[in-house]
Amino acid sequence: METLQATFFLFVFAPLVNPAPPLQQESLQFYEYGTDVPLGSLTQQDYEMQSKDIRKDGTNISLDTSLILQSDDNQLDVPPTKDTNLPTCLLCVCLSGSVYCEEIDIEAVPPLPKETAYLYARFNKIKRIAASDFADITTLRRIDFSGNRIEEIEDGAFSKLLLLEELSLAENRLVKLPVLPPKLTTFNANQNRIKSRGIKANAFKKLTNLAYLYLGHNALESVPLNLPESLRILHLQYNNITTITDDTFCKSNNTRYIRTRMDEIRMEGNPIVLAKHVNAFSCLRMLPVGTYY
Repeated sequence: METLQATFFLFVFAPLVNPAPPLQQESLQFYEYGTDVPLGSLTQQDYEMQSKDIRKDGTNISLDTSLILQSDDNQLDVPPTKDTNLPTCLLCVCLSGSVYCEEIDIEAVPPLPKETAYLYARFNKIKRIAASDFADITTLRRIDFSGNRIEEIEDGAFSKLLLLEELSLAENRLVKLPVLPPKLTTFNANQNRIKSRGIKANAFKKLTNLAYLYLGHNALESVPLNLPESLRILHLQYNNITTITDDTFCKSNNTRYIRTRMDEIRMEGNPIVLAKHVNAFSCLRMLPVGTYY
């Protein structure tokens, strides 16, 4: 009897029970950016496997990004263009009107910002200063080319530098001096190869602000002529000076003349015996440093 009841139950109620659908994995749908066109789908398992492969390869890809840009293998790499007219601040240090180009082995004066007031280009390999180097830089007040290999300075190289007060050409290979700007207060040409014929007779005459003149360790045979009244310090040590006249520092036709501003003259290391030229120093408040006997 019980068997007949069970059979009747299955016969009546079994058609009314629908089988549950098989469990499906959640899929992730990707779309092309800006459209509704699907690019494909990945199951959660596939997504996790690809994520593991990405981390394994070390590739850094943001999972929040809906669009991945890939480089075109057929596109040629275009090298960046080099602007040869860029200010030298890319190579040197530029700070508030000062440009520092020291010990960087440059062989020519680099292009400068127009507002440059102080240029320090010491200990490089510069051999020549051209007239065009400072043609557009009229704000310069100080230039230091010490320790280069300068042999030539074109005429007019400093002619437009009307504000220039300090110029150093020490430790170079000059055999003659250039025309100097009118407002110069300090000029240093120590340790060059300058001879007396390399200095024009009126080279310093119009430099009415010149106070410090350094020409030591050169090849001068005589003291430069027409030194300005403004001069305070004159260094001529270790040259080849053999002669001096009563008009070199003083005025032979004016016995009352006193060179009041001159504080120091160095002439040691020259073959001249200063004691033989007493009248040459009569207008000085202090005798030059050098050999007297």
